[in-house]
Amino acid sequence: MIDLHTHSFLSDGELIPAELIRRAKVKGYKVLGISDHVDHTNIDNIVRGIRKLKDFSVYHEGITVIPGVEITHVPPKLIGDIISYARGLGISYVVVHGETLSEPVAEGTNRAAIEAGADILAHPGLIKEEDALLAKEKGVLLEISTRKGHSLSNGHVAKIAIKTGANLILDTDSHSPLDLVTEEEALRIALGAGLTVEDFKNMQKNAAKLVEKIL
Repeated sequence: MIDLHTHSFLSDGELIPAELIRRAKVKGYKVLGISDHVDHTNIDNIVRGIRKLKDFSVYHEGITVIPGVEITHVPPKLIGDIISYARGLGISYVVVHGETLSEPVAEGTNRAAIEAGADILAHPGLIKEEDALLAKEKGVLLEISTRKGHSLSNGHVAKIAIKTGANLILDTDSHSPLDLVTEEEALRIALGAGLTVEDFKNMQKNAAKLVEKIL
């Protein structure tokens, strides 16, 4: 199981990174990305904290842990700049908090994230076909989410991705221990979105390719 969208106590998660890593490992995770919420006010502190894990490899023996960020509720016209800033700080990968149905995300966020070259567009809600086509062109992964609320549009995201050929990834957006899922549970959620077992395998392959690029 590869999961590149989780949150720790550094933002609004319930667990400190050490416990999040331990619980993910017990669930059978091979790769865990910790991508705490950031905007311009906290990005420096978040990145400084999460990158410390690289200095203490004993924390993640037996599991690959990758430091990322999730740019969240940043105005669309500023998304490109903050993505560049995050990469300049040495962050490994960038998730952008997409136009989920469960929060009042600014219209245009999906497009801005794709244009700016985010690695993952999280829970993109009722993403437009033209935006999915651009995501395919730019190599931005569209997320199928296992998280309640954000998962409401999984069926739409899956359908648009299949139609346009955009690449998908499945993540948990975990904030608490109960949000982490096993590979079997993740597969069931993918099937519930109208995807196939082969589609699920491809999502894991897409995640593996991103991990390879990062590392």
